[in-house]
Amino acid sequence: MPSVLRSALSILCLILALPALAQGTANASTAPDTLVARISNEVLDALRTDKALQGDPQRIAEMVESKVLPYVDFEKMTRLAVGLGWRQASAEQRQTLVREFRKLLLYTYSGAVTQISDQKVVMKPLRQGSNADDVVVQSEIVASKGAPVALDYRMEKTAAGWKVYDINVAGVWLVESYRNQFGPEVKASGIDGLIKSLSERNARLAAARKA
Repeated sequence: MPSVLRSALSILCLILALPALAQGTANASTAPDTLVARISNEVLDALRTDKALQGDPQRIAEMVESKVLPYVDFEKMTRLAVGLGWRQASAEQRQTLVREFRKLLLYTYSGAVTQISDQKVVMKPLRQGSNADDVVVQSEIVASKGAPVALDYRMEKTAAGWKVYDINVAGVWLVESYRNQFGPEVKASGIDGLIKSLSERNARLAAARKA
Protein backbone atom coordinates (compact mmCIF):
# COMPACT_ATOMS: atom_id res chain seq x y z
CA MET A 1 0.00 0.00 0.00
CA PRO A 2 1.49 3.41 -0.95
CA SER A 3 2.73 5.42 2.03
CA VAL A 4 0.47 8.38 1.30
CA LEU A 5 -2.58 6.10 1.19
CA ARG A 6 -1.55 4.55 4.51
CA SER A 7 -1.30 8.07 5.90
CA ALA A 8 -4.78 8.92 4.65
CA LEU A 9 -6.13 5.83 6.42
CA SER A 10 -4.24 6.83 9.54
CA ILE A 11 -5.83 10.25 9.66
CA LEU A 12 -9.22 8.73 8.89
CA CYS A 13 -8.88 6.37 11.84
CA LEU A 14 -7.87 9.04 14.33
CA ILE A 15 -10.50 11.50 13.15
CA LEU A 16 -13.01 8.73 13.82
CA ALA A 17 -11.56 7.91 17.19
CA LEU A 18 -9.64 10.54 19.15
CA PRO A 19 -12.03 12.81 21.04
CA ALA A 20 -9.28 14.24 23.24
CA LEU A 21 -8.17 16.23 20.23
CA ALA A 22 -11.61 17.48 19.30
CA GLN A 23 -13.68 18.13 22.42
CA GLY A 24 -15.41 21.46 22.18
CA THR A 25 -14.61 22.04 18.52
CA ALA A 26 -17.68 20.48 16.96
CA ASN A 27 -20.17 23.30 17.09
CA ALA A 28 -22.69 24.76 14.74
CA SER A 29 -20.76 28.01 14.29
CA THR A 30 -17.62 26.33 12.91
CA ALA A 31 -17.55 25.87 9.13
CA PRO A 32 -17.23 22.18 8.18
CA ASP A 33 -14.01 22.61 6.19
CA THR A 34 -12.48 24.66 9.01
CA LEU A 35 -13.38 21.90 11.47
CA VAL A 36 -11.84 19.17 9.31
CA ALA A 37 -8.65 21.20 8.75
CA ARG A 38 -8.26 21.92 12.45
CA ILE A 39 -8.74 18.35 13.60
CA SER A 40 -6.61 16.88 10.81
CA ASN A 41 -3.69 19.10 11.72
CA GLU A 42 -4.13 18.38 15.44
CA VAL A 43 -4.05 14.67 14.66
CA LEU A 44 -0.86 14.98 12.63
CA ASP A 45 0.80 17.11 15.30
CA ALA A 46 -0.16 14.63 18.03
CA LEU A 47 1.22 11.70 16.06
CA ARG A 48 4.52 13.49 15.55
CA THR A 49 4.95 14.61 19.15
CA ASP A 50 3.34 11.86 21.26
CA LYS A 51 5.89 9.06 21.32
CA ALA A 52 3.42 6.74 23.04
CA LEU A 53 1.28 6.71 19.89
CA GLN A 54 4.16 5.86 17.58
CA GLY A 55 4.80 2.27 16.67
CA ASP A 56 2.23 0.81 19.05
CA PRO A 57 -0.92 -0.21 17.11
CA GLN A 58 -2.20 -2.19 20.09
CA ARG A 59 -2.16 0.88 22.33
CA ILE A 60 -3.87 2.91 19.64
CA ALA A 61 -6.52 0.22 19.15
CA GLU A 62 -7.22 0.05 22.88
CA MET A 63 -7.51 3.81 23.07
CA VAL A 64 -9.82 4.23 20.10
CA GLU A 65 -12.08 1.40 21.21
CA SER A 66 -12.87 3.28 24.43
CA LYS A 67 -13.74 6.62 22.78
CA VAL A 68 -16.65 7.95 20.72
CA LEU A 69 -16.02 11.10 18.83
CA PRO A 70 -18.94 13.54 19.23
CA TYR A 71 -18.91 14.83 15.69
CA VAL A 72 -19.04 11.44 13.87
CA ASP A 73 -22.54 10.07 13.33
CA PHE A 74 -21.85 6.34 13.58
CA GLU A 75 -25.56 5.50 13.67
CA LYS A 76 -26.22 7.21 10.34
CA MET A 77 -23.04 5.75 8.88
CA THR A 78 -24.11 2.25 9.93
CA ARG A 79 -27.69 2.73 8.73
CA LEU A 80 -26.50 3.78 5.29
CA ALA A 81 -23.97 0.94 5.12
CA VAL A 82 -26.57 -1.70 6.06
CA GLY A 83 -29.01 -0.22 3.54
CA LEU A 84 -32.48 -1.72 3.17
CA GLY A 85 -31.66 -4.33 5.78
CA TRP A 86 -31.73 -1.62 8.45
CA ARG A 87 -35.53 -1.59 8.24
CA GLN A 88 -35.61 -5.23 9.28
CA ALA A 89 -33.52 -4.65 12.40
CA SER A 90 -34.99 -4.25 15.88
CA ALA A 91 -33.80 -1.43 18.15
CA GLU A 92 -31.47 -3.85 19.92
CA GLN A 93 -30.08 -5.19 16.66
CA ARG A 94 -29.44 -1.65 15.42
CA GLN A 95 -27.47 -0.81 18.55
CA THR A 96 -25.39 -3.95 18.09
CA LEU A 97 -24.79 -3.18 14.42
CA VAL A 98 -23.56 0.32 15.25
CA ARG A 99 -21.23 -1.02 17.93
CA GLU A 100 -19.78 -3.79 15.77
CA PHE A 101 -19.44 -1.61 12.67
CA ARG A 102 -17.58 1.03 14.63
CA LYS A 103 -15.21 -1.62 16.00
CA LEU A 104 -14.63 -2.94 12.49
CA LEU A 105 -13.66 0.49 11.15
CA LEU A 106 -11.28 1.19 14.00
CA TYR A 107 -9.62 -2.23 13.98
CA THR A 108 -9.26 -2.11 10.21
CA TYR A 109 -7.59 1.28 9.99
CA SER A 110 -5.76 1.78 13.29
CA GLY A 111 -2.69 -0.15 12.18
CA ALA A 112 -1.95 2.47 9.53
CA VAL A 113 -1.34 5.14 12.16
CA THR A 114 2.32 4.15 12.54
CA GLN A 115 2.99 5.24 8.94
CA ILE A 116 2.67 8.98 9.61
CA SER A 117 5.86 10.92 8.92
CA ASP A 118 6.03 14.09 6.80
CA GLN A 119 2.44 14.13 5.50
CA LYS A 120 0.26 17.21 5.52
CA VAL A 121 -3.39 17.94 4.84
CA VAL A 122 -4.31 20.29 2.00
CA MET A 123 -7.90 21.53 2.02
CA LYS A 124 -9.83 22.24 -1.17
CA PRO A 125 -12.39 25.05 -1.55
CA LEU A 126 -15.73 24.12 -0.02
CA ARG A 127 -18.43 23.65 -2.63
CA GLN A 128 -21.95 23.80 -1.30
CA GLY A 129 -24.91 22.50 -3.28
CA SER A 130 -28.56 23.33 -2.89
CA ASN A 131 -28.57 21.90 0.66
CA ALA A 132 -26.19 24.00 2.76
CA ASP A 133 -26.68 21.63 5.72
CA ASP A 134 -25.26 18.61 3.87
CA VAL A 135 -21.84 19.10 2.27
CA VAL A 136 -18.77 17.28 0.99
CA VAL A 137 -15.53 18.57 2.48
CA GLN A 138 -12.61 17.75 0.19
CA SER A 139 -8.97 17.41 1.18
CA GLU A 140 -5.77 15.71 0.08
CA ILE A 141 -3.00 13.99 1.99
CA VAL A 142 0.31 15.12 0.55
CA ALA A 143 3.76 13.72 1.31
CA SER A 144 7.25 14.25 -0.05
CA LYS A 145 6.95 10.97 -1.95
CA GLY A 146 3.98 9.59 -3.82
CA ALA A 147 0.92 11.15 -5.41
CA PRO A 148 -1.63 13.03 -3.26
CA VAL A 149 -4.50 10.92 -1.92
CA ALA A 150 -8.06 12.23 -1.71
CA LEU A 151 -9.64 12.17 1.75
CA ASP A 152 -13.13 13.64 1.66
CA TYR A 153 -15.97 13.82 4.17
CA ARG A 154 -19.73 13.90 3.81
CA MET A 155 -20.99 16.04 6.67
CA GLU A 156 -24.42 17.00 7.93
CA LYS A 157 -25.27 19.99 10.10
CA THR A 158 -27.27 18.93 13.14
CA ALA A 159 -28.44 20.65 16.30
CA ALA A 160 -25.19 19.48 17.90
CA GLY A 161 -23.02 20.80 15.07
CA TRP A 162 -21.44 19.29 11.96
CA LYS A 163 -21.09 15.50 11.92
CA VAL A 164 -19.29 13.18 9.52
CA TYR A 165 -21.37 10.32 8.13
CA ASP A 166 -19.32 9.09 5.16
CA ILE A 167 -15.67 9.22 4.11
CA ASN A 168 -13.95 8.87 0.76
CA VAL A 169 -10.41 7.48 0.74
CA ALA A 170 -8.64 7.52 -2.64
CA GLY A 171 -11.90 7.53 -4.59
CA VAL A 172 -13.74 4.87 -2.58
CA TRP A 173 -16.65 5.95 -0.39
CA LEU A 174 -16.69 3.98 2.84
CA VAL A 175 -20.47 3.59 3.12
CA GLU A 176 -20.92 2.35 -0.44
CA SER A 177 -18.05 -0.08 -0.10
CA TYR A 178 -19.48 -1.69 3.02
CA ARG A 179 -23.05 -1.63 1.69
CA ASN A 180 -21.86 -3.78 -1.22
CA GLN A 181 -20.49 -6.25 1.33
CA PHE A 182 -23.37 -6.17 3.80
CA GLY A 183 -26.24 -6.44 1.30
CA PRO A 184 -25.52 -10.03 0.23
CA GLU A 185 -24.90 -11.05 3.85
CA VAL A 186 -28.27 -9.70 4.98
CA LYS A 187 -29.99 -11.35 2.01
CA ALA A 188 -28.38 -14.70 2.78
CA SER A 189 -28.44 -14.74 6.58
CA GLY A 190 -30.59 -11.83 7.79
CA ILE A 191 -29.63 -9.17 10.31
CA ASP A 192 -28.49 -11.72 12.88
CA GLY A 193 -26.22 -13.23 10.26
CA LEU A 194 -24.64 -9.86 9.54
CA ILE A 195 -24.15 -9.20 13.25
CA LYS A 196 -22.52 -12.62 13.65
CA SER A 197 -20.24 -11.96 10.69
CA LEU A 198 -19.18 -8.55 12.04
CA SER A 199 -18.59 -9.95 15.50
CA GLU A 200 -16.42 -12.77 14.14
CA ARG A 201 -14.39 -10.38 11.98
CA ASN A 202 -13.82 -8.10 14.95
CA ALA A 203 -12.75 -11.04 17.10
CA ARG A 204 -10.17 -12.06 14.50
CA LEU A 205 -8.86 -8.49 14.21
CA ALA A 206 -8.67 -8.18 18.00
CA ALA A 207 -6.75 -11.43 18.23
CA ALA A 208 -4.34 -10.27 15.54
CA ARG A 209 -3.63 -7.11 17.57
CA LYS A 210 -2.63 -9.23 20.56
CA ALA A 211 -0.48 -11.64 18.56
